This record gives sequence, structure tokens and C-alpha cells, in this order.
Amino acid sequence: MNQPLALQAKAVSAWHGRQQVLHSVNADFEAGRWTCIVGPNGAGKTSLLKVLAGLMDCTGEVLLLEKPMRSYQPRERAQQLAWLGQHDTAGDDLSVYDVVMLGRLPHQHWWNGASAQDRQVVEQCLQERQLSDWRHRSLGSLSGGERQRVLLARALAVQAPVLLMDEPVANADAPHQSDWLNTVKAATRQGGTVVSVLHDLNMALRAERLVVMQQGRLVMQAAPHDAALHACLQEVFEHRLVFHQVQGRWLALPE
Repeated sequence: MNQPLALQAKAVSAWHGRQQVLHSVNADFEAGRWTCIVGPNGAGKTSLLKVLAGLMDCTGEVLLLEKPMRSYQPRERAQQLAWLGQHDTAGDDLSVYDVVMLGRLPHQHWWNGASAQDRQVVEQCLQERQLSDWRHRSLGSLSGGERQRVLLARALAVQAPVLLMDEPVANADAPHQSDWLNTVKAATRQGGTVVSVLHDLNMALRAERLVVMQQGRLVMQAAPHDAALHACLQEVFEHRLVFHQVQGRWLALPE
């Protein structure tokens, strides 16, 4: 039986101004799995993720949960798909609690405000991300890594079935990278779909599937243990990598 698809890109092309950054990309992202998009700088990884999120205009078509993205109303799409960008902004004057509560906006009506369920979800996200002691701190008072943890909690508070993340552990130390991995695994165990962009290939190789990009084109989709994937990654990274298996895990090391 074929795995249902959470996201599909069909012949997607996109531009930054006059520069074409995606060239007729076709990609499938299976529901209930973690897929990581990798490739060298300028490969189009973030552009593809933004197209999948509906944040970047494109030609072709994107399907979200097997429905055309354009058929969703903004509030409905925001309930189904959560986004964590690499340079996301939120009001520096807002408290950590209020930033995480922003994740509940797609579920709220302006005339009612936050419900008891909204507050319960926010409390749970604060506890799970070890942010409870920071609830009254302003976002602007936090370091880059701390800030990213808060923004991840905001994305998780949406409780969307699909979560897209661009470089979510770029400023995180090793323990919080481990926490992030555990969060992703917990999300997929519960049926959620995670699509991330990561520069760290060793972190990316922990995903269930990798999408390799180069010069705005999709080169390969494969599982991390696939020898053909390793050969593809060596090619796109100019043969400056070697792959080794250590305790059942694949590592990409500088040659």
C-alpha cells in the first residue's frame, strides 16, 4: 500500500526577481515521516520549503494533504501547516508566553480570544521545550538559540499535521539539538509530517528520507542508507565527503 502524501510539488518553478531559483521541481513528501532537504549553498532548499508553505509564488502546483494549496483559505491552511523560518521575526517586546500563544491564532476567533484549550496547549509547549521559567521574559532578551526554541514552541502550538522548518537547529547547542530530534521523532510517531532544511548532513542523515537539491533542481529522493544517495551527495558536494557507518548510523565526514 502506498503511503499517503502530506505534500507534493508538481513541476514547480520559482524566481527571486529575474533569477530563477527552482526549475520544474517534482517532489513527494510522505505523511507521518520526517524528510530533510539538503544540498550546497544556493541549491534552492529554502525556496522549495517556502513554496511548499505557500509563502513564495511559483508556477506549477503544490498539494497540501492531497488538495491544491490554492484551494485553502488562509486560516484553514494555517491550521494544517505550521512554519518555522530561519530568520522568523516576532515582536521583541512580547513575552515568551505571548509568542507561543501566537501559534494558537489559527484556532481562535477574534471576538473570543484565547480559550482554555489554547492556554492548555501553550502550557504544554512551554513545559516540553523547557521554557516555563522564561514565560515572562521578552523575546528580545534571549540569545539566538534560546529565541529559536521559543519560535519552535510557537510552531508546535499550532498542532498542525504538517510542520515545515528551515534550519531549526542552526544556533542550538548539542543538548538542544538532541531535544529537537526527539521532538521530530515524537511528532512523526503521532502521525505528523515534518519537512526540514538542514545544512548539517549528519543531522539530516537521521531523517527517514532525504531530498537532494542542486542549482534549483531536485537531484534525488532516497532513504539515508541508500548507497546511491551517498554517491549523489558526494557528487553535489564536489567529492569532498566520505560516508561511514558507526553504530548503525551513517555519518558524512570531510575527505
